Amino acid sequence: MSAYENPLPGLPDWDRCGVMGIVNVTPDSFSDGGLWLDPDRALAHGLELIAQGADVIDVGGESTRPGAVRITCEEELRRVIPVVRGLAEDGVLVSVDTMRADVAEAAVNVGARIINDVSGGRADPRMVSVAAGTGVPFVVMHWRGQSARMDELAGYADVVGEVMEEVEREMDAVVSGGVDPSQVIVDPGLGFAKTRDNDWALLAGIGAWARLGRPVLVGASRKRFLGTLLADPATGEPRPTRARDAATAAASALAAAQGAWAVRVHEVTATTDAVRVEAALRKARGRTTKR
Repeated sequence: MSAYENPLPGLPDWDRCGVMGIVNVTPDSFSDGGLWLDPDRALAHGLELIAQGADVIDVGGESTRPGAVRITCEEELRRVIPVVRGLAEDGVLVSVDTMRADVAEAAVNVGARIINDVSGGRADPRMVSVAAGTGVPFVVMHWRGQSARMDELAGYADVVGEVMEEVEREMDAVVSGGVDPSQVIVDPGLGFAKTRDNDWALLAGIGAWARLGRPVLVGASRKRFLGTLLADPATGEPRPTRARDAATAAASALAAAQGAWAVRVHEVTATTDAVRVEAALRKARGRTTKR
């Protein structure tokens, strides 16, 4: 399948890699915690990201940064649902970033059209049946455990091969649980139980994911492997998270060039420009080849 032929139920077709803008309705996310905790500010930010070129807005109410402690379901619902509802009412294509079936179900009921579960359905035993029942696209991300201990789980002999194999097993599990194969989106889970070297290897190997036959979502935005690359040469201190957006755009364009269906980012403008450049170059190459 072409990376840009959208096989996902209920979603529009794109002629380039899509851009998923992040709205974290949290006090403790790694790069923007607290900025959009107020529902009105979160809604305004989501609309701003759409105006800047985002195709999808991914709303999350629980931080999944390394070391994060889980919140209650009630608190997650309180944070997420008003923002999902407001964006959907404004005609925005909304994804809900949650590991909880109750939150996913409530979000779809008020207009979310994608369930983005970083655990791939493993954290909540009801999630797969909820995803199957809603029929919306469902992200199966590579995940080895909760954020509080994810760094302990980053051990691989062949990170690209092992991560793909583990995701393929999870795909099989969610399909066995009733999710239609056409709903599935896969995500290599950059930064989740991965070392910096693991993240680079996975980013370099995005093209190999075509063998799974499903759209690939890539989330490199502001992550530690970019901060380490851009560390201050004098002090060795990683580049601050909010100063990693140019590198994020570059990583996103490289993922797009390898066939990524969409990239998930905090800052939209630079990445939208980058994937548009990649798409134009790909089209120009196609014209040159035909000659």
